[in-house]
Amino acid sequence: MGPPGAGKGTQAQVLSKDLGIPHVSTGDMLRQALKERSAVGLKAKEYMESGRLVPDEVVIELVRERLRLPDAKIGFILDGFPRTAEQAGSLDRTLAGLGMPLDRVLYFKTGLPVILKRLGGRRVCGKCGQTYHLTNFKPRKEGVCDACGGALTERPDDSEETIRNRMSVYEKQTAPLIDYYRRRETLTEVPGDLDVAELNTKLLALFAEFKH
Repeated sequence: MGPPGAGKGTQAQVLSKDLGIPHVSTGDMLRQALKERSAVGLKAKEYMESGRLVPDEVVIELVRERLRLPDAKIGFILDGFPRTAEQAGSLDRTLAGLGMPLDRVLYFKTGLPVILKRLGGRRVCGKCGQTYHLTNFKPRKEGVCDACGGALTERPDDSEETIRNRMSVYEKQTAPLIDYYRRRETLTEVPGDLDVAELNTKLLALFAEFKH
């Protein structure tokens, strides 16, 4: 959990490889649906490009289908979900039905100046969806994806006006989840302002503690 630009996606990608479990990103799934012009993608398009949250029923069905796949049975990292109390409740019911308890919720506490700087430098591969950053997570070749060779571009929802709108939406609809998970004693707060490598070290140490 955390505001847009807190580094959730970047850390999830790295931790997925470190821990050998899938990175389940609702943002990536929605963008893929948008690229394919599927029914879900077209429905989500107007919300995503204006920085508003995609309706719960669309996101919930995507996540439910993804967690049923075999690779998620050993564990998973959720990125971008849940974002509302309704989604959290649905996730609880879905995981209970799958027999897959939610072990830990990480809250990336991050300041607005850092968020604006990060999102302004973010670039995404138009072909495979891999995320990079002009300062913190550069591709080996400028403007080209390391994974597939696709072109890197700025997302429409990373303009400053849209970022501020996304922050407003986050504060109203997502921030209350901090209390939701704190009451369930599954919340751990981490410093989202740290650079990628330093935060990754802290997160790996936390996961080592969780195992014990």
